[in-house]
Amino acid sequence: MKENGKIKLGISIGDLNGIGCEVALKTFEDSRMLDFCTPVIFASNKTISGQQKELGISIPFNGVQEASKAVDGKLNIVNVWKQVPEIKFGEATKEAGEFALQSLKAAVASLKKGDIDVLVTAPINKNNIQSEEFTFPGHTDYLAQELEGDSLMFMVTDKLKVGLLTDHVAVKDVASAIIPRLIRDKVNTIEKSLKMDFGIRKPKIALLGINPHSGDNGVIGKEDEEVLKPVIKEMVNMGHLVFGPYSADSFFGSDGYTNFDAVLAAYHDQGLIPFKTLSFGQGVNFTAGLDKIRTSPDHGTAYEIAGKGKADHSSFKEAVFMALKIFKNRTEYLALTEDVLKKQRIKR
Repeated sequence: MKENGKIKLGISIGDLNGIGCEVALKTFEDSRMLDFCTPVIFASNKTISGQQKELGISIPFNGVQEASKAVDGKLNIVNVWKQVPEIKFGEATKEAGEFALQSLKAAVASLKKGDIDVLVTAPINKNNIQSEEFTFPGHTDYLAQELEGDSLMFMVTDKLKVGLLTDHVAVKDVASAIIPRLIRDKVNTIEKSLKMDFGIRKPKIALLGINPHSGDNGVIGKEDEEVLKPVIKEMVNMGHLVFGPYSADSFFGSDGYTNFDAVLAAYHDQGLIPFKTLSFGQGVNFTAGLDKIRTSPDHGTAYEIAGKGKADHSSFKEAVFMALKIFKNRTEYLALTEDVLKKQRIKR
């Protein structure tokens, strides 16, 4: 971000046969959104024009060859490809996966260069995007390879934040994947993010048990007794505000989560089912722990309604606002900590 300039917000367009274009365009159909950031969509002028025609949306945009040329006060389109992809709304085609990857690669390259400040990713189809260049179960794992840091899938709203010890891992492999080092790393990552990205000075984190009823003292599995509890005790002794393990079946229904700044779930569905039940449409997927900021809406490609103009863009809009908020919080945090370090060096 240039001094006194707006935050440049990059958008990878996702699966062209899904609702990605629709929710992105609907978000910036409201010209007031341009007061908050400078949006940069990675696709092509013809692709966006075609999508607008199909969806009955009309937004003026500015075509550029690279994100560094984006103009404030306008919706900018980086021309990543010259072809005109065939749009087949609702279908998982190989071509749509190829263009989704082209958009993502170009957006991440711009993010790494600093031509955009934050990235919002529209939904991909995890199957048709697979190729020699993309062999990942989702965005999070790809970004972990491309960017620096320790990634954590972090589902967030202003009132509820849920991180995952394991994300896109088969249920049969969950227990063996959860080892002490992983727990320590994820707790440290989530704690750092809460401080740096959300301005929480002393974060309180709840861990959910691996087994039903957190194993019932070893009656229903021993992982909670032998793996989770010793690490929690160790981290508490080191000064971390970490609590649990809590029985996942009653934790959210009893509003237990409201006593904590974040919840760390053992596996994907244990965390995401309650999160999406409580927050669907308002939730944001944030990849915490990396040196760059990426958010996305909490839904998928929604092929069943693609091209019909029915898609609700509220989660995508929340992803935009969350990315901007985190960028501002992190910039402020890094400036403050840098000042503290400078003062300490001067005193020495």
